[in-house]
Formats: sequence, structure tokens, C-alpha cells
Amino acid sequence: MSPPDPARSAHDGRQRRLLIVLVLGFVAFGAAAAGLFYVLQPDTLRIAVGPAGSDDQRVVQAMADAFADESRTVRLAPITTGGAAESLALLAADKTDLAIGRGDLGMPSDAQTLAVLRKNYVVLWSSSGRRGDEPRKKANGKIAEIAQLAGHKVGIVGRTGANVAVLRTILEGSGVPPDKVATAQFGTDEIEKLAQDSTLDAYLAIGPLDSKITADAIAATARARGAPTFLPIDASEAIALKHPRYEAEEIPGSVFSAKPAWPEDKVDTISVNHLILAKKELSETRAAAFFRQLFAVRDTITQGLAGAAHIAKPDTEKETEPSVHRGAAAVINGTERTFLDKYSDYFWFALLVLSGIGSAAEWLRRYLNRDEPDDDTSRRSRVLAALSEVRKAPSEQDLSQWQREVDAIIVETLKDYDDGAIDQDDLAAFGLVLELFNHAVAERREALQSGAADQPLTVGPTLASRR
Repeated sequence: MSPPDPARSAHDGRQRRLLIVLVLGFVAFGAAAAGLFYVLQPDTLRIAVGPAGSDDQRVVQAMADAFADESRTVRLAPITTGGAAESLALLAADKTDLAIGRGDLGMPSDAQTLAVLRKNYVVLWSSSGRRGDEPRKKANGKIAEIAQLAGHKVGIVGRTGANVAVLRTILEGSGVPPDKVATAQFGTDEIEKLAQDSTLDAYLAIGPLDSKITADAIAATARARGAPTFLPIDASEAIALKHPRYEAEEIPGSVFSAKPAWPEDKVDTISVNHLILAKKELSETRAAAFFRQLFAVRDTITQGLAGAAHIAKPDTEKETEPSVHRGAAAVINGTERTFLDKYSDYFWFALLVLSGIGSAAEWLRRYLNRDEPDDDTSRRSRVLAALSEVRKAPSEQDLSQWQREVDAIIVETLKDYDDGAIDQDDLAAFGLVLELFNHAVAERREALQSGAADQPLTVGPTLASRR
């Protein structure tokens, strides 16, 4: 059995090491590709809204559809709830990322505003006691201001407790003891029942100025009880100062009806915002991305759903309750950090990591090829040994044999150089030894041809002659 070929064994070892490096490279590439795929996935935000079929639910669904069509970075996943109170409860329990709720409802202490979905105006009115088609006359004893509500009963549109709380706040701010005013609540589908209730002396509705529910309630009470008298909230600014969740506003004249004009002139009132809320823990990046995308698609949503026109940016110049989320505020105020501002530290860290990986890869290459310098030295030694044998070769046939062996060594060395197993300096040293060998072959061949084969060659004169 022939002994193993050292050259073949070295070649097989290099092949195995190259295969290991390739496998590690593919693993690193696959991990990087998977990480990039994960990073580029759209960020999906859950948003709780209700009840089903409400204006809020329709607006949010339109937002989700528009985000899916036009955004590659943000998606919305609506969660339908029984109402704003349930939506805020989900937000408090971290079961949703965003929630739709009114600013005066009980909400988590760390809830913050991302955007205003709509502004709700408080509308208070009483009946004149005459039919809508009767000639106008002043009716004695009818309610014309909030101070006269004491001892009377107010019908409230909507069954949420927040509407009752608003009325109490208005009464307290206007100097009327809330316990002197009785209330009765009616669902938004009970407008006719409210209008026919003869025990009611005034009415309250809360919604946007173009709310169909508010307009229908005013029209229904006018038909049943007479033309409406709108009650101004004279203490609106004081109420807004004491309760930041409310704002002092005006109801424009003729906004509910042009003929007859309801109201005849502007009326002071307060408003409360319906908000898109998030918890403070929501990252600035995610909040800013949602805010930018919302206002990028608002016009698109409005084309198919008029209610989306009420979406507005929160006011960052005054203290509000709840406060504005830092992500939305950064976009509004133009203080949002750029990509480099946010991730410059990560870039430096990545450079350090890459530098470390490069050093580790170089160490690994040298470790895997740790036997190669010995192989290179061994080849030089083999050529030098061949050189010694050439100096005393007895025939041309022997010279040719040694040249063939050195040619095989040259092929191995050049292959290692192509594979990166040896560097330029090692190749230059090998070239110097090879040049000495070739010179020795030429001198020995000349000696054999001249009949001086019995005179051995020496390295000294050769090197001296090269100098």
C-alpha cells in the first residue's frame, strides 16, 4: 500500500476549510437577510374603537383601508368594542396599542393624545312652548339661560355617563347647584321619545357641529315642543381654565338650520375632543410614523367618508389633558430627530462590531490555514533539497526528473496563492528559491554537456555571479 500523498492531504484539508468558510458565510448571509426582512415588515398597530356601526368605527376602518393601500411602514388592525369606555379599558390593559375615546372619559393615567378624531360641541337648548310654524312671540317663564335650569329637568342625548358629567360641570361653573337639576338620558335611537317627553324643559346633545344626531334632536323637539332657544354657556372660558379637558368655543349662527336660523346668532359653549390615544410607553418612532401616515391619507379618507374631515392635529402650544404624545409633538413642532440622530450610536456600534467580525474572520482564516505556512516552508525546503540533488545529478534524465518534481511543487504553490492560503511575501521567497533551482539546473546541464559532470556545483559562486 502506497504511503499517503502529503500534497493531496494538504489539498483536501484546504478544500474542507474552504467549505467551512462558505457554510459560515451562507449562515451569516441568511441571518442578515432574515433580520432585514423582519425589519422591513410593516409595523401593525392595534386600535380599539366602538361600537360597531358607529361613525368612529367607520372612520377607523377607512383609516385602516387607506393605510393598507398607501403605507409600506404602518398598518392598522381595528378591534371593535362596545364603546369608548371599553376601548380605553383595553388600552389600560395593554391589549391594544391605540384607542378611540372622548377626552373627558376615565382613561389610563399614562394615556396621551396622538390626534384629534373630531371636536364635540355641547349644545344646550330649551323649547319656546310654541309650534315651529306659529308666529314668534316672547314666552314668559320659558328657560333662556342656564341659571334658570334650577328646578327643571334636562333630557340628555346619549347614555354615556360622561354627558351627565359635562352637564354637572356646566351647572357648577354657571353657579347652579347640580342637585337642583333633574336629568333623563335617551339613546341616540330614541330621539322621538325624547321630543315627546313632556316632563323635559331643556335638552343637551354633544357632537360635531354637523352631527346628524344633534340636528335631528333639535328638529324633533321643535316639531313637538316649539322653536328652540339656545342657552349660552357664559362661563365657558372659566370652565376651560379649571378643566383642561374642555375648551371654550362658539356655535356659529344658522349652523343647525338656515331657515329658520338655528341659532340666530353665535352661542358660547364648551367642547370636548374625541381623541386617538396611545399610552406614553408607545415609542416615539412608532407614534410619529402613525401620525405622519394618518395626515398623509386624511384627504383620501375624506373623499369617501365626510366624517374624516374632522381629524385634526392636537394643540401643542398649550397645556391639554391628556397631554400630546412626544412622537406626534415632534412631527408637529418639527423637532423630530432624523434617522442619523436616532441611530448614529447604533452605526458606530455596528462599525465596531463589523471591525471585530473582520478581525475574527481573519483570525479564523489564519487558524484554519495554520498549517499552510509550514506547507509553504516545506515546499521551499523540497525545492532546496532538489537543488542539492541537481548539483550532483549524473545525467540529463535525472535533471528532467527533478524538474518535473519541482514543476508539481510550483503548481501546488500557485494554487495555494490563488486560494489565499499564502501571501505575496511567501510567494516572493518561493520565487527566489525557484530561481536558484533553475540556475543550478542550467549550470548542471551545461556541465554534463561539456563532460565536467564530476565537478559539483556550489551556491556561493551562483549568488556571487548574480550580484
